Amino acid sequence: MNIVSYHLGIETPAPGEAETIDGIIASMQNETVKVANAQGGRAVRASHAKTSGLLKGTLVVHDGLTPAFRQGLFAQPGSYPALVRLAQGPGEHLSDKISTHRGLALKLFGVIGPKIDGHGEDTQDFVLATGPVFPDADAAAFLKSMRQIEATSGGHETLKTAVSATARTLNAAAKAVTGSDVPRLDFFGHAPLHPLAESYHSQAAIRYGDHVAKIALFPASPEQHARSGETLDPSADPNVFRNATAAYFRDHDAVFELRVQLCSDLTSMPIEDASVQWSEQDSPYVTVATLTLPRQDALPPARVQFVEDRMSFRPSHSLEAHRPLGSLMRARLQVYSALAAFRMTQDGVTAVEPATLEAVPD
Repeated sequence: MNIVSYHLGIETPAPGEAETIDGIIASMQNETVKVANAQGGRAVRASHAKTSGLLKGTLVVHDGLTPAFRQGLFAQPGSYPALVRLAQGPGEHLSDKISTHRGLALKLFGVIGPKIDGHGEDTQDFVLATGPVFPDADAAAFLKSMRQIEATSGGHETLKTAVSATARTLNAAAKAVTGSDVPRLDFFGHAPLHPLAESYHSQAAIRYGDHVAKIALFPASPEQHARSGETLDPSADPNVFRNATAAYFRDHDAVFELRVQLCSDLTSMPIEDASVQWSEQDSPYVTVATLTLPRQDALPPARVQFVEDRMSFRPSHSLEAHRPLGSLMRARLQVYSALAAFRMTQDGVTAVEPATLEAVPD
């Protein structure tokens, strides 16, 4: 298999990208204010606001990887303390009847090496979501989508419930014919599957040391596999994802395989277009590490308050060896940082990037 080499000129920013990113930040800040005004005055995350679980665990990098996969923090076998945040997609706290895409943010501690400018702690974040691709190709397309989301922020829950249900029905019908989700329909109408039985994807590209890749987490324990395809009932429980996660971790550990898909062709596996799925036939995912989350209280109050109020997960918390790549990721590098600062200023709290997992309350 051919493997694309990373180099400084591998990205091709579009004209006007800086203005596009400024527009995204402004739209999402306005969304934050509208949601805060409608939901009690406190600002929440402008994306993935409602938490399903905050879990502590360990990521173990495998021994015996081939040289192409021994890159960045995966260059040597070893283990890293890990913090995981599971959450729903919308930038507001809504009933789970509005079942959209969902996310998993992973923060690793004790990660040594040159960092992206502005990141000082020895942490590495990977921000993942359900679905192998993002419905918008680039930052300009996302800005158009974001303005539509902004228009209904802070209310319209009946409308959002109807849109989510319709998108879910249409996506299920399309998937029955093609075998694949329609990314935009899945984004707004993701099936209400068990959070621990889902896979979570970077969707867009990252640098992988000398190469370029996408990464994903795939469920790997028998208990998770037993829940594959299990449909939860949000109509009976507006917090069904949170409650299902808490119930799972009372009795079981969760295990995910972290897999890497290397870019083998820049034409068929583009960096600048996050809506294109990379062929697994041309470049299969390879497992490089295992994430284990032992049974625990999934939402202990002290941890919830600390993480939700003062912490952030963002693509810019990264080794240079895992720099996010492409239009959407270049936007995220700035947007996540700006929105976290805006949210915490609105709420009058001081941001914290803990240096160790022990600094995060139990």
